Amino acid sequence: MSRKFFVGGNWKCNGTTENVKKIVTVLNEADVPSDEVVEMVISPPFVFLSLVKGLLRSDFQIAAQNCWARKGGAFTGEISAEMLINLGVPWVIVGHSERRTLLKESNEFVADKVGYAISEGLKVIVCIGETLEQRESGATMDVLFAQIKAVADKVSKWSNVVLAYEPVWAIGTGKVATPAQAQQVHKELRDWFVKNVDVNVARTIRIIYGGSVTDTNCNELARLRDVDGFLVGGASLKPDFVKIINSASVK
Repeated sequence: MSRKFFVGGNWKCNGTTENVKKIVTVLNEADVPSDEVVEMVISPPFVFLSLVKGLLRSDFQIAAQNCWARKGGAFTGEISAEMLINLGVPWVIVGHSERRTLLKESNEFVADKVGYAISEGLKVIVCIGETLEQRESGATMDVLFAQIKAVADKVSKWSNVVLAYEPVWAIGTGKVATPAQAQQVHKELRDWFVKNVDVNVARTIRIIYGGSVTDTNCNELARLRDVDGFLVGGASLKPDFVKIINSASVK
């Protein structure tokens, strides 16, 4: 079954009004495949969501980088799913390793966020990944399966979920999983859905790769059977991001 290629650009905690406008100009002028071929989602910091949404061409969608785990209220500094819906933001990234490691977000807390976001009508990019220590100890799949299971306990509508495998040891380090490593993990993740969720979900859910994806390695990774796209960090702030989007054409 064909799965539409997906490329997300996570700008993280970067940007000023001036350079955000420059990045958007590059994207607006880019020659990229149609949105029938690739789904393109840009995730600026919260303070630039409305600015980017107002300036960016319509075939690019917008994602927030996080959201709160329940309805808004006395939660200083948090952003609720309802607020994002009100702004017309359709996507949110949840469970990024930087939040899991730096802010100590547990599997269960991430799952609560995913479940609530979907219940309110958001589409969610769910990040999972293992540390270098966990990989070297042979615990990669145990770690990933535990992260997915927590989400599966809260989610029944998988059509609004994109799963992003981001090995922590490859994020912002310049290291990247070999094609064989990426394909093996993605295949085992898909097999997990066959055994634990539903065979149709396993066939249709998009599992994308993140971890030092660049314009030089994207085509090789895009050709892999079970890699359905990318979640890109630092490279999404550069003009070369357009080349990564265009890797959809090799699928």
